Amino acid sequence: MFRDRLNRFQSKLAGDGIDVALITDDDNVYYLTGYYDYLHMEFGRPTILVVPRDGEALLITPTIDLNSAQAAAQVDRIAPWNDGMGNEWREELPAAVRNASSVAIEPGHMPPPVRAYVNDLVDAAKLTSATPILNQMRMIKSAQELQLARHAGEVATAMMNAGRAAIGDGVPEFEVAIATSQAGTRTAAALLAAHYDDADMSPNTHFLQIMASGKDIIKTHHRASTRIMRQGEPVFLCFCGMTNFHRFKLGFDRTFWIGDAPDDQVAVYEVAIASQKAALDALRPGVTAESIHAEYAEVIQGAGYEYPFRCGRATGFSFLEAPQLVTGDTTLIQPGMVLAVDGSVSVDTFRAQVGDSFIITEDGWEPLTHHPKSATEVIL
Repeated sequence: MFRDRLNRFQSKLAGDGIDVALITDDDNVYYLTGYYDYLHMEFGRPTILVVPRDGEALLITPTIDLNSAQAAAQVDRIAPWNDGMGNEWREELPAAVRNASSVAIEPGHMPPPVRAYVNDLVDAAKLTSATPILNQMRMIKSAQELQLARHAGEVATAMMNAGRAAIGDGVPEFEVAIATSQAGTRTAAALLAAHYDDADMSPNTHFLQIMASGKDIIKTHHRASTRIMRQGEPVFLCFCGMTNFHRFKLGFDRTFWIGDAPDDQVAVYEVAIASQKAALDALRPGVTAESIHAEYAEVIQGAGYEYPFRCGRATGFSFLEAPQLVTGDTTLIQPGMVLAVDGSVSVDTFRAQVGDSFIITEDGWEPLTHHPKSATEVIL
């Protein structure tokens, strides 16, 4: 799978007249080679994949991760580098770009120290972007990726069910986060054991739980805290960061209430539900991404609320992929895409959001995440 992707990428480089690409985004390195290093630039240790239009693909990665690279990376050669030895990660780059008339980089995903060095090596006129090529390659998922998406949906659904069960009067938010993490990890572990032979892939969920309750409900990306939830309060759960099975990501969120829901909040929530339904009614192959957003936005603005943020986004091995369901994105929706689709309304003292992920099929969509969403079903 990875070697095929790498070969296709090389063919696309040749077709676009690009001599060599320097890939630095962790997700794209994984997509093309099967290798991921948990440190990457967080500890100042860059990994760089050098892909010529023809010839050997080279992985430059820290010596500290060499054993992992040798076990996972489907490349022709690995060049390990160590802290303070020689020219470190810079050692191989001059030769890689020396005779190139066109060098593709990832402008939005190249660490500043690497970009500065590349700028010294390559004339600006010779630099181009590899991002459009990779975005296009990753837009339509393979059968293997769609299996990952379905399994990611099972993990997300298990987390949502566990989170729902843990919410209650007198319960601190962090207890909900513990419950969701345990449920996600155990579900992922069972799926890995039953369907995959990659013993190195961790089942553990990570990323801090996005949730908010009570007066904090208006804080969109609030993390689980020591706050005690109380009867009659709204609670928001989001798994857009935690749903990460075998490196495949999805979007998934719900709004709940403990015991009772104020009528004014339910009215806002109903508009959020209607906005997602409008988007899903329009979601099918052949329409533009921005047209989905327009249907969702029309419901929200028609109810008297402010123009909303994007309706959704594609996901995969990254949290955000192309296309985005937002004004200005004219990409045609196609079968094989995986999209997170939200409905949301925000007011001064309350916000409601509901979101799910879907596979685009030949004539519509297949849901990946599953949890009740009607107002009566989310009052606990």
